Amino acid sequence: MSQTKLTRERILDEAIVMVDADGVHALTMRRLGARLGVEAMAIYRYVNGREDLLEGVVDRLVSTLQIDPGHQMEPLDGWQAFLQWMAHNVRRLALDHPNAFPLIATRHPAAPWLRPPLRSMRVVEEFLGGLLSRGFTEEQAVRTYRVFTSFLIGHLLLESAARGAELSPPGVPLDEGEAAVPNTDARLDLGEFPIVVRLAAELEAEHVDADFEESLEHLLERLDLELSQ
Repeated sequence: MSQTKLTRERILDEAIVMVDADGVHALTMRRLGARLGVEAMAIYRYVNGREDLLEGVVDRLVSTLQIDPGHQMEPLDGWQAFLQWMAHNVRRLALDHPNAFPLIATRHPAAPWLRPPLRSMRVVEEFLGGLLSRGFTEEQAVRTYRVFTSFLIGHLLLESAARGAELSPPGVPLDEGEAAVPNTDARLDLGEFPIVVRLAAELEAEHVDADFEESLEHLLERLDLELSQ
């Protein structure tokens, strides 16, 4: 493949193929260049080094999540059906890309109020909007968002590990390139995400201890119910 045919999208797609096949640690600029038929330095026209490459891989995978079920589901279908829809979509991403999912779950999000694996402003906006449209208060929606993401991360990381994924994150090199198309997180128009912006303080607040205790309590209640039957 000639260098003139390179695009950031093509580079990211090939990087995902490499991660799926051999894991994140096998992804190097030199190996990626070889697969693309170019010298590694040619890739730096499109990505600012491996750090930006990994960010692009995560963003490209998360962008495939379908949050809004559209005509397949309406608010009247209830919040349980909506959360089931969301959980299975995220799990499908983890099953399709088990080697990449630990990367999705450990990369720093674009904003401090986002939690992996739902680290996209679009994803969080549609997730919160789906809950609010089904009768949740803003406080209930934020609490559900925290508990839901904690459950997904824990379960799907274990499932990815069982499928052979490495859970230790890759090294974090400096952004040494001069890409013509840099990471666009900083250029997001926050006006497109009014719910996330409005609830930013609540989303950013730290409730780790309370979330753990609440989740543990719910688990024990579920076990007690099953054992008493």
